[in-house]
Amino acid sequence: MGTFIERAKSTCALGGAIVTIASLPRAIPIVHASGGCATMLSGTYNQASGYKGSGYCSGHMTPTSNVVEKDIVFGGEERLEEQITHTIKIIDGDLYFIVTGCQVEIIGDDAVGVTRRFQDGKLPVLAANTPGFLGNGFKGYDVVLSTLAAEFIEPKAVKAAKTVNILGIMPGQDVFYRGNISGIQRLLNKLGIKANTFFGDGETIETIKNYGDAALTIVFSDKYGIDTAKVFEEKHNIPYITADLPIGETRTDAFLHTIGVRLGIEQAAIDALIAEERRYYYSYLERFLDIYGDIDLQRYAIVSADINYAFPLISFLADDLGWVPHLVVINEEVDELGKKRYDQKFNQLTSEAKPKVVFEQHAGQLLNHIRQSWPHNSNDKYYDALSPAFLVGSSLEGSTAQKIGAAFLPVSFPVTNRAVLNKGYTGYRGGLSLAEDLFSALVSNR
Repeated sequence: MGTFIERAKSTCALGGAIVTIASLPRAIPIVHASGGCATMLSGTYNQASGYKGSGYCSGHMTPTSNVVEKDIVFGGEERLEEQITHTIKIIDGDLYFIVTGCQVEIIGDDAVGVTRRFQDGKLPVLAANTPGFLGNGFKGYDVVLSTLAAEFIEPKAVKAAKTVNILGIMPGQDVFYRGNISGIQRLLNKLGIKANTFFGDGETIETIKNYGDAALTIVFSDKYGIDTAKVFEEKHNIPYITADLPIGETRTDAFLHTIGVRLGIEQAAIDALIAEERRYYYSYLERFLDIYGDIDLQRYAIVSADINYAFPLISFLADDLGWVPHLVVINEEVDELGKKRYDQKFNQLTSEAKPKVVFEQHAGQLLNHIRQSWPHNSNDKYYDALSPAFLVGSSLEGSTAQKIGAAFLPVSFPVTNRAVLNKGYTGYRGGLSLAEDLFSALVSNR
C-alpha cells in the first residue's frame, strides 16, 4: 500500500522535466496538463532552490494546454496541437519541448504523436511522457535529457579525445548546479579537457546538438543521469563512468586521478594541477587554523541530503575538516543492492569514526534517527551528549537543528533561506566556499 512522503525533498517527474527544459539555453517547455501544474511545479524549483528564478520562459510564463473537464472526457490532443502552434508563433525559442502531466497520461493522449506533426518545421520540437507518477524530479530530468540524446543530438563518427559530457547535476534539485558545473569545468579545462555541460555558461542549443563528439560521459551520481548516459553509449558509442561530486581536496584529488587514467592524461600533468590547487586551497584554509583551534570548532557531523550530496558532504566534513562523522540520512528510495553499494563508499573515509547510514524518504523522521543514534539520557549523573553538533541538510531541517542544539547550514534542496547566484561547492575552491559557510554559521552569533 502506498503512502505519502513526509516532507518530500523533490517534486514529481513533471516538475523535474519542466525545470530541466527551462534551464537549457532558450528552450521552451510546453506543458500538456491541467491548469496549475506548470506554475506550481516550476515555482517550487524557482523559489526553493535558493531563489534561482524562472529563467527565459518558465514559472508564470510557462506555456500550458491547461486542459479542463471537456478535454479529459473527449481527449486533449486537439488542445495540445493548438497550444504548440501558438507557442511556436508567439514565443521566440531555439527548442520547444512538450512534457505531460498525470491527467492526460491517464486518458491516453498521444503527446509524442501530436508533436510529430511539427517536426518538419525549421525549429526543433520534441516531446516526452513525464507524468508525475513516473517518479520524482530526477526521473523527469533523465527523461528529458534521454530524449535529447536519442532524438536531437547528432551522432558523430569521429570523437574528440579530450571532450566529455557531464550528467547527474540536475538544475534546481542541485541548488548550486551552475556553480558546481563551473567548478568542475574549470578543473577539466586546466587539463585540456572540454566539458559539455548542457546547463553551463555559454552553452547553446546548437552546441548541445553536437554533444555526440564526446569521448566519455561523466555521471556525477550513483543513480541519476545513468539512463541518459546509457543512451549516449548505445546511440553515440560514448562510454560512461560514475563519479562522486568532488567537494574539497580529498574527493577532488580522487576525481582528477580517475579522469586522468580514463582519458590518458599524463600523470605529471595531474600531479602538477593537484599541487597548484592544493597550494591555493591551504593558503586560505591555514589562515583559519588559529581560531579553529582556539575556540574548538570541531563538531559531530550530521548530514541529511539526497544520494548525490550525502557522501561528498560527509567526506568533506570528516576528511578535510576533521569533524566526527556521526549520522548520514539519505532521503531517497534505493533498492537493497543500491544501498549496499552506496554504503561501501563510507569505508573510504579516513576518519576512525564511521557514520551510521540510513536511507529514509521521510525527511520529517530525521529527529527520530538522531535520537536512535545516540544513547538516551536517563538522568545519569554523567552524560556524554551528542554535542557540539552540526547539521547539514535542507531548509526543512532547520527546526530539527534547533531541537538538538546544533549549528545548521542548508545545502541540499529545498533551500529557502539562502539566495544562491553563482556559488558552487565543487573542487578545491568550492571546498573553501563550503568551509567558509560552515564556519560562518558557527561564529555568526558571537
